[in-house]
Amino acid sequence: MTNKARYAAAVDTAISKLHEEGRYRTFIDIERRKGNFPNAVWTKPDGSEKNITVWCGNDYLGMGQHPVVLAAMQEALEATGAGSGGTRNISGTTVYHKRLEAELADLHRKEAALVFTSAYIANDATLSTLPKLLPGLIIYSDSLNHASMIEGVRRNGGAKRIFRHNDVEHLREMLEADDPAAPKLIAFESIYSMDGDFGPIEAICDLADEFDALTYIDEVHAVGMYGPRGAGVAERDGLMGRLDIINGTLAKAYGVMGGYIAASAKMCDAIRSYAPGFIFTTSLPPAVAAGAAASVRHLKTDQALRDKQQLHARILKTRLKAMGLPIIDHGSHIVPVMVGDPVHTKQLSDMLLEDFGIYVQPINFPTVPRGTERLRFTPSPVHSPDMLDGLVRAMDSLWSQCALNRQELSA
Repeated sequence: MTNKARYAAAVDTAISKLHEEGRYRTFIDIERRKGNFPNAVWTKPDGSEKNITVWCGNDYLGMGQHPVVLAAMQEALEATGAGSGGTRNISGTTVYHKRLEAELADLHRKEAALVFTSAYIANDATLSTLPKLLPGLIIYSDSLNHASMIEGVRRNGGAKRIFRHNDVEHLREMLEADDPAAPKLIAFESIYSMDGDFGPIEAICDLADEFDALTYIDEVHAVGMYGPRGAGVAERDGLMGRLDIINGTLAKAYGVMGGYIAASAKMCDAIRSYAPGFIFTTSLPPAVAAGAAASVRHLKTDQALRDKQQLHARILKTRLKAMGLPIIDHGSHIVPVMVGDPVHTKQLSDMLLEDFGIYVQPINFPTVPRGTERLRFTPSPVHSPDMLDGLVRAMDSLWSQCALNRQELSA
């Protein structure tokens, strides 16, 4: 067998393993229709079309369809054209990028913000660059941090400690065991998106003060969603000023694309100057930056949209619980329904799509641990009562059809 044949066989084996374990991921070809989200059109493998409702999107507030956002993008597109034409250092910094960063710095009450092409890149680039700026840095990372944070910590070349998820006492033990003089940073999230649970922000900030450590928080699933201006859980809890670096996204609640950090002016300048993930990447198209800035600006004042989203999440959780479906409820806007088997999860997803026009993607390993496979619903303010009714009825029917266990409501 030639080397090329061996390569092909190895690739085939890797793909076959995913099929055998029931966790091969299939792309669903959908087309969102302007002004009609969360409705979309699914193009089936045979080329036919079916109207569906999207229940697993990260456009949490429907801002990807909001007239304010679309108008800003159209105006910038007509004024500047399609792309930025370069990296931020070489012709790719426009007035639209600067306006967006100013909006984000104001949002988080920080001196500055730095925009990246995604929150993944923002996490990876920042966390992998910090040890260059702070020699001997030890990063303490929550065990359930996002893959982008894990990757940034893994390849930064510095020391790392992994503390048990949301376990402040375990974090304390690690901090106490290290050299008091060593520079330290604690990296964690405000909302962990698979279970929808909250990080203990205040307790971690207290430890950071006690052990003279920097704090780095990922608010990706919270920006736009929580706090009086949509700055996240830290704003809601009055803790934003105690956090040194805040990471957020423009691709979820803000409905556009991109990621960022907000921090001191010197920290943003240092990351801008040293992070390869920033230096060598073409900047966001001006139209995207304009749309993101408009979305951030709008959500600083649109509390009604946040309230409606939270109401719909509470209604869905209450109704699913009443039917005995095993949901995880930590009080956030995310509604995970536990299945616990990759094959069953995929079957439920397929039946919801084909039989009921409900699109929810199965979530399996490595996104979640084996045995905790789930359907993850993200109700939005633009899901109607009829849509909620249809989803609840469909889940009730399929849970019975597939003979899955139900839970009794605790008193």
